[in-house]
Amino acid sequence: MVLPLYDERARKRVSQPYVTWGLVLLNVAVFIAEFAVPEAGQDALVQTFGFTPAILRGDVANTHAIPILLTPFTDMFVHLGWDHLLGNMLFLMIFGDNVEDALGHVRYLAFYVACSFASDSAYFLSSPHSTVPAVGASGAISGVVAAYVMIRPCAKVEVLLLVIPVALSAYWVIGLFALSQVWNVAVHTQDGVAYWAHIGGMLAGAALLPLLRHPHVTLFECMRQADAT
Repeated sequence: MVLPLYDERARKRVSQPYVTWGLVLLNVAVFIAEFAVPEAGQDALVQTFGFTPAILRGDVANTHAIPILLTPFTDMFVHLGWDHLLGNMLFLMIFGDNVEDALGHVRYLAFYVACSFASDSAYFLSSPHSTVPAVGASGAISGVVAAYVMIRPCAKVEVLLLVIPVALSAYWVIGLFALSQVWNVAVHTQDGVAYWAHIGGMLAGAALLPLLRHPHVTLFECMRQADAT
């Protein structure tokens, strides 16, 4: 298992990552609020605020208070446990600030929401009859991760490789993450993780970053410099 711990801060920051901090705080606040609900009601929260493909397709009636087309907004703030929440927030804090810096606050927030919608769309296309609701920020964060490697592919990221801290270039860390998603789709892994949703988020992030980035942000800059020498 490769778990990122932090990245180097070599890129000069234009502004503080207020949106990233706000997203982290909102995710934590919602998760704490989930604990205020009796255990029997927590499943109802997931069913209500999660995105369920079978409801969108019309296979199952939507008996919940939230219209199904709004659930891509709500499902990204619902998590199933501390490990689910902390893993997502760790990725968001490490990689989100650089992407926010490259896009600006408003465009970054729009980018984040769009990647969440793309991840749910990919989940729907891959499993249109599924009655299992998608929840969690991982689809949106997958888009953030894809954008990060396009901005800072050579940045050093300290990761925990099994139990050993190792500094790797971002393209290795994020490349391994992307390959693991494709591998799990290819072998039809059944562990409750919507791998197609992660892939959909990454594809959206890679497509949207060139359109939304600030003009001064050069994509794959370090690799271009290496080719020029």
